[in-house]
Amino acid sequence: MTQRHFLPENPCVLVSLISGLIGGVFLVFIFIRAADSPLFQTHASTTSPLQTTPIQLRAILHYATSTVVPQQTIDEITISFDILRSLSPCNFLVFGLGHDSLMWASLNPRGTTLFLEETPEWVQTTLKIVPDLNAHAVNYTTKLYESNDLLSSYKSEPDCFPPDKAYLKNNERCRLELNMLPDEVYDKEWDLIMIDAPRGYFDESPGRMAAIYSAAVMARKRKGSGVTHVFLHDVDRKVEKAYAEEFLCRKYLVKGVGRLWHFEIPPAAKVTEVGRESAGFC
Repeated sequence: MTQRHFLPENPCVLVSLISGLIGGVFLVFIFIRAADSPLFQTHASTTSPLQTTPIQLRAILHYATSTVVPQQTIDEITISFDILRSLSPCNFLVFGLGHDSLMWASLNPRGTTLFLEETPEWVQTTLKIVPDLNAHAVNYTTKLYESNDLLSSYKSEPDCFPPDKAYLKNNERCRLELNMLPDEVYDKEWDLIMIDAPRGYFDESPGRMAAIYSAAVMARKRKGSGVTHVFLHDVDRKVEKAYAEEFLCRKYLVKGVGRLWHFEIPPAAKVTEVGRESAGFC
């Protein structure tokens, strides 16, 4: 789950300081590698091929001086980092806004990184601290306690199912669709989608059902070349795991570390008829 407050969850000061030191060193190492990598210099000035961007410098300073680090582990972060190294600059959509957000944006410095957050007040607070980020508030209409009913009933709604008929923007009939997002979300094809929000650990929380479903629809609607990389965090939880297997598909799961799963989902148009199961997403 994305940390939405710049405060350590562990009350033990010693553990926090040690974790911050280790995490800070690792993150600074990542940013230095990213800045020096030719893959991150595709659109840089020809006179300064290794010029570091302002957001990368801000990230290095922030994480080097902070004892609060992203909640994902080093191994989990590395999975996404490796894909970003190979694709950046790219379009990166992140569900969640937290202590890791500056890191993700700095790893895609010349691409588009957009954050979707459930709490408007937290968006405003974060942007005052880190104005470089591109973040929007999202009004989720689902509740975690509805997850079983939504999973068992979505196939009866034509605007939810079958997958080739599903759509996102202004789809008011399908409760699993995120239908009122900023136009930027619908207008772009996202190369990477990170799902680490909204909250999904108590009954009245929104849960990640709609985020997972909508990511699957975006991936299937892709018209450009290549696959859509979807990263889902907290797969140790029942709802995340069930919705991942229903919509993101085990056959597209390429790697899993800790509580993170990495899927490579091909566009529906590129899936051969032999490999397609017309009855569902998978």
